[in-house]
Amino acid sequence: MRLLIVDGEKGISEFLAHSLAGVGYQVECLTTGEEALARLATDPFDLLILELALPDIDGLRLLEKIRNRKGDIPVIVLSGRATVEERVRGLEMGADDYMVKPFALIELQARIKAVLRRAMPSQDRLQVADLTLDCVRRRVSRGNRQIDLAPKEFDILEYLMRNAGQNLSRTQIVQHVWERDYDGLTNIVDVYIRHLRSKVDDAHAIRLIQTVRGVGYTIQPREAVQSARFGA
Repeated sequence: MRLLIVDGEKGISEFLAHSLAGVGYQVECLTTGEEALARLATDPFDLLILELALPDIDGLRLLEKIRNRKGDIPVIVLSGRATVEERVRGLEMGADDYMVKPFALIELQARIKAVLRRAMPSQDRLQVADLTLDCVRRRVSRGNRQIDLAPKEFDILEYLMRNAGQNLSRTQIVQHVWERDYDGLTNIVDVYIRHLRSKVDDAHAIRLIQTVRGVGYTIQPREAVQSARFGA
């Protein structure tokens, strides 16, 4: 998941970026509203963290400009403005959440996850190549073959398919499926992926669940490599 932090205080934004990168997010920082508008016009981000005190424009004015451009990016506002009126105004201007400084980093991480979950498209049926996942009935099939999955296997596969083509880190998978922020479970992701591959890919020439070296996993079609030819 790609996050953009816009904060006039470079030290604070870099601290937040370092902390959030440590739990699996890709984070970029900007210090002005104009930079943010230009960046959002050309690059896709999954979430914007916006400090209202910017050197060139009030943060709520920036938020208004983003929404007027039909920007549907989820936005979490950070601000020292703590009155009920200010918080209500921020939400009415289009913020998805509003956090008052000072705040705990663990709370920000929880708010980010909650906002991203709400923003995730609520499709009832997902498909990648000939692999189909029914989110309502919790059924999976590939071609004409039904696949029985354990609950966590299903949850991981659903997360991969909702983000098909994106590289997802082990930490991101842990955060989404187990809803925890520490790395103690990242090794178990590899175990579940092996189980998924045995059920989803082993009987098929085209492999769907791919390893992204140094990152984690993604799901997308790729021709199977013949092990005899390459010695795998």
